[in-house]
Order: sequence, then C-alpha cells, then structure tokens
Amino acid sequence: MRYPIGTTASTGQTCPESGVWRVVGVPSTTAPIAKGNRMPPYGGNGVTWILAAYA
Repeated sequence: MRYPIGTTASTGQTCPESGVWRVVGVPSTTAPIAKGNRMPPYGGNGVTWILAAYA
C-alpha cells in the first residue's frame, strides 16, 4: 500500500514513501527521497516535508 500524495514527515523521521518531497513553507525546495531514508533538514533547520509525487 502506498502512502497518499500529501503525506507529511518531519526532519529526522524515516521516509514512509519513495518520491519527490517538498518543504512546507518559505523558502521551499523539492528533493527525491527514498523510502527508509531519514528526512533531511533544509537550510540547517528541521522542517516538515510533504509528498508531492511518487518516484
């Protein structure tokens, strides 16, 4: 079962679904993150990531 587009994960959590993830807020960026990897920080800060597209 896939997690739905729009699923969120925070820096340090395990990525629940491989795909393109976008930082919630401004400034924002996107990054491809594989399932099982740790969600990274952005700009040296902890952020919330949202799943934008499947890999």
